[in-house]
Amino acid sequence: MLDGVWIDNESPILEQVSKEFNSAAFLFHPFVQMPNGWTASKKQHSYQHIYPNDEEILHLGKPVTWNHMLDKSGLSSRKELALALMTSIGALMGKYAKDDLAEMLRKSIETDLYYPGEDRATVFMLSSFLNVLAFIGSKKVYIIDQFLGENTKVNIEETTPLEISSSLPFASILTDENEQYAFMSMYDSFTTLFLSTEKDINHLVQAMNWEAFICDKNTHVGWFLRDE
Repeated sequence: MLDGVWIDNESPILEQVSKEFNSAAFLFHPFVQMPNGWTASKKQHSYQHIYPNDEEILHLGKPVTWNHMLDKSGLSSRKELALALMTSIGALMGKYAKDDLAEMLRKSIETDLYYPGEDRATVFMLSSFLNVLAFIGSKKVYIIDQFLGENTKVNIEETTPLEISSSLPFASILTDENEQYAFMSMYDSFTTLFLSTEKDINHLVQAMNWEAFICDKNTHVGWFLRDE
C-alpha cells in the first residue's frame, strides 16, 4: 500500500493514499530545550551555528511543545507557527512567506532552545512510534526508503530510537507488518504524516500525547495555508 507513495498539495491527502487508510494527522515535531549553557560549551566561535545531534537531544534535551511556543512567541495558532517555521527555512516563498511571523518566532528563541528537526521524525518521537507499533502486535518495524524503493525490517525489541534515527533515510516511511499505521516523513516540514486504517485516531493521538493537526477528507499537505 505504501511503496511508491508521494504526497503532493494538488489533492486531499486521503485521496492520494491507498483506500485502506481512513484517517491521517500531522504530528508536530517538538522544539528542543538543551541544558543551560550547553550552546556556549559547544561553540568555538561566536558566529558558529550549533545544533545538537540525536544522541545529545535524547540524553540531554527536553521536548518543548508547540503550545508552549505559541504562548512564548505571541503567535496565535498552530497555522501561524507552521508558517513561521517554514518561512524561516525558506520553504515558503513570495506571497506564502510570512516574514513577520518568522521574526516573532525568532525573537522567542532563547539561548539553548532550538527549532524542531525538519524533514523527518525526531528522535523524541521515534520512541512513541515504536511503542504504537509494538502495541498493535507488530514484532518488526518496516522502514521504506521512498527514494530508493528499498524496504528494511528491524526487530522492535532489538532496536532503539537512536539506532532507528541514525539509519533513517532522508525520505522514509515507518510502518508495521500489516501497514495498519504508517509514519511518513515530509520534506521541508516540521511534521510527520501519520496514516491509519482506523476511522478515528483522536483517541490514539491523545493517548500518546502527540500534538497534532487531525486531517479530514479535504485536508491537503498545505493545511497551514488554509483556515483551521
